[in-house]
Amino acid sequence: MTVPTLRSGGWRRPYAWIVWGGVAFFLVNLAALILSVVVDSFAVSWFGTWLPSAFTTRWYADAWQEFGLSDVLQVTLLVALAVVGLALLLGVPAAYALARRDFAGKRLVTLLLLLPVLLPPITYGIPLATVLYKFQLAGTMSGVIAANLVPALPFVVLVMTPFIEQIDTNVESAARMCGARTRQVFTRVLVPLLVPGILAAGILVLVRTVAMFELTFLVSGPDSQTLIVALYSAAFTPGIRAAQAIDAMAVVYTLLSSALLVLALMFVNPTQIVAQVKEVAPE
Repeated sequence: MTVPTLRSGGWRRPYAWIVWGGVAFFLVNLAALILSVVVDSFAVSWFGTWLPSAFTTRWYADAWQEFGLSDVLQVTLLVALAVVGLALLLGVPAAYALARRDFAGKRLVTLLLLLPVLLPPITYGIPLATVLYKFQLAGTMSGVIAANLVPALPFVVLVMTPFIEQIDTNVESAARMCGARTRQVFTRVLVPLLVPGILAAGILVLVRTVAMFELTFLVSGPDSQTLIVALYSAAFTPGIRAAQAIDAMAVVYTLLSSALLVLALMFVNPTQIVAQVKEVAPE
């Protein structure tokens, strides 16, 4: 009995070393990539040496003026907050209906809600942009908000559904026995209990909206570009630009996204987001 155990342990140990070695290799390369961008954003010049010859912070000021980061950040903030507000306003009631009501086609509705979250945005982004151009919404702030709302709304519904399912239905029954109507039960009883979930969903949608390049790129105009679109435009559109200024812009974007992601993880457990997948799994 001991021989198979030793053999299986002997096979598992090299396999574990290979896995952890691959993870360590990936993390080292990722850290080196990020560190090189950060160092270059402070470099006066950097050619053929391990470190730059001198450091400066003027590239951040140049990037702020050349790329109009104040206006870009303002647009990014307005778009993100509008998408978060609309997604929560429409998504929380929809999640309540999905969690509390049984109706024909519920599994199909859940699967349809999963599609914009699971599919790459470019797959439905081009038809969506075509529709927005047809209705003359492309190139405007409203068009950017509408495009980002397509994946954000289902995401809020999927995130909020497990939070609502965790609340005992007896709480709602007790409120109704005291004379509360459905609207009062929802606004005065459920919403206060759902504040952690609402905060988690809102922050996660905020992170996704700030990082959404494909949909925003397809429908944005000169005055409606978010930070991620402006970064890609600075890096790949024709023209001569200092690489250090582009790296400084990338550092600003990375810090903003990292701060939002850390804030989101303080309010949400990632396993709760996929808890409802069991409901649509084939039996």
